Amino acid sequence: MAGKKKNMLLQGGILAGAGLITKIIGFAYRIPMSNMMGDEGNGLYSVAFGIYGIALTISSYSLPLAVSKMVSARVAKGEYRNMRTVVTNALVYAVIAGLLAMNILFFGAGAFERLYDRPGLEMPLRVLAPTTFIVALLGVFRGYFQGHGDMVPTSISQILEQIVNAGISVFATWQFLKIYEDSDQAASFGAAGGTFGTLAGAAAALLFMGFLFMSASVQYQGQLNPNEKLESGKYINKALFLTIIPIILSQTTYQIGYTIDDLMFGKLMGAKEIAAHDITALLGVYNTQYNQLVNLPVAIATSMAASTLPSIVLSKMQNDMHGVHEKITQIIKVNMVIAFPSAVGLAVLAEPIMRMLFPSLVTYHQQAVIFLLTGSSAVVFYALSTLTSSVLQGNNYMRLPVINSAISLAIHVVLVWILLTFTELSAYALVICNVIFPLIVSILNCRAITKKVGYRWEYMNTFFKPLAASGVMGVVAFALYYVLNMAFDSVYIAAVIAIGTAVIVYGIVILQIRCFSDEELESIPGGHKLTHLIR
Repeated sequence: MAGKKKNMLLQGGILAGAGLITKIIGFAYRIPMSNMMGDEGNGLYSVAFGIYGIALTISSYSLPLAVSKMVSARVAKGEYRNMRTVVTNALVYAVIAGLLAMNILFFGAGAFERLYDRPGLEMPLRVLAPTTFIVALLGVFRGYFQGHGDMVPTSISQILEQIVNAGISVFATWQFLKIYEDSDQAASFGAAGGTFGTLAGAAAALLFMGFLFMSASVQYQGQLNPNEKLESGKYINKALFLTIIPIILSQTTYQIGYTIDDLMFGKLMGAKEIAAHDITALLGVYNTQYNQLVNLPVAIATSMAASTLPSIVLSKMQNDMHGVHEKITQIIKVNMVIAFPSAVGLAVLAEPIMRMLFPSLVTYHQQAVIFLLTGSSAVVFYALSTLTSSVLQGNNYMRLPVINSAISLAIHVVLVWILLTFTELSAYALVICNVIFPLIVSILNCRAITKKVGYRWEYMNTFFKPLAASGVMGVVAFALYYVLNMAFDSVYIAAVIAIGTAVIVYGIVILQIRCFSDEELESIPGGHKLTHLIR
């Protein structure tokens, strides 16, 4: 059992590590790109990505999880012919859905520009359109390998995709802004340059994964079981859709919340006679300077969720509920140990972080700092809601995350409308609701896991101890930064030393208060050394 847990955490760690690396690369290249584009260009870029995100969610975002779940179930029984049929049918779905999404984005770009009342939105949307088709195919290949419990191909492809994306996005943005600097559409061209990198990165990852898939599929020719009971194409299609649709609906509620926020904010602030330029700029600050930072640590939870699903499916098929419960505890505890200090660190060091990363975006600097200070707790709730949704799906409760997300989205939309209409909170309303949305999903999902899966939560070790250790870390980080900034008069020196010290302090405290048992530490890759260090 310890070996299985270690392998699950190792594979999850590989994917989470790759997810974190890609987020860091993504965040790193967005810094120079954001500083080049300015607040208005960032606003167009973020709104375009919000619309693109919905198209991607509907066409392909569900495919890695769905294919992974169905492939892992058939590989566990040695049904390689049925597994191949799953992949073939998923590719057909990907082609149809990807082409449909691509055409809607490309030919409907002008209509979206008018709907959102964002002049210049059409161009970046049209550049993004082909990416939906490419990512749909890519999702099937990634799900195939994840279903085999191998997260390495997905991890490498994600890093490759982001490296290509980063290089081309920055270069294309710089070139487009240089060529069209005197044009009224300079912000639109800059945003289009950034989206071109997304297209190129996805294409590079697809070529890589396609090659690996062709190589891997040959291996199974000699492993085919002549006595395998073949499933009909109709049955597999039905199972595929019954798996895809709930994941689509669950993830769409997350993604649609962002674009609804963009749409409502634009319309309601416009009704208050706020200038279109200021509306676009504020959305740029919210989506670029706040959301990018919050989503960075959440990438670990997203990757862990993808790697946990096949493992939970396998334990569920073997009727090993004790194993299911152990995996739930392990994966959620590891993520909370990461999410809590991330949220506290972003809050207490919000001001130096903004000064270091976005030195040229000074117009709305104070708003960006308050956004991060107010909304950093969303890190914890997004991580928890993502993981608990995956746990429910792995236990075949596919509809529950959808229902819970829909309930939260409805509350979110009403609350955003009330705050924007009847208060002067402006973009702060979006930040407040961005915390409330995943909080409600987390509460509903945790309640469902307790009732449906029979899981008992370890509140002290999973939540309270990481929170307490993060509090100690936060006090040390804030105090050290304040002292060093006065001594050296350099935000960079003070922040870097404060962050490094905070990581060390947190690690010492979390180990000393025994958040993890010896057995849990031993099951973590490298845990034996940690156990020895503590003793």
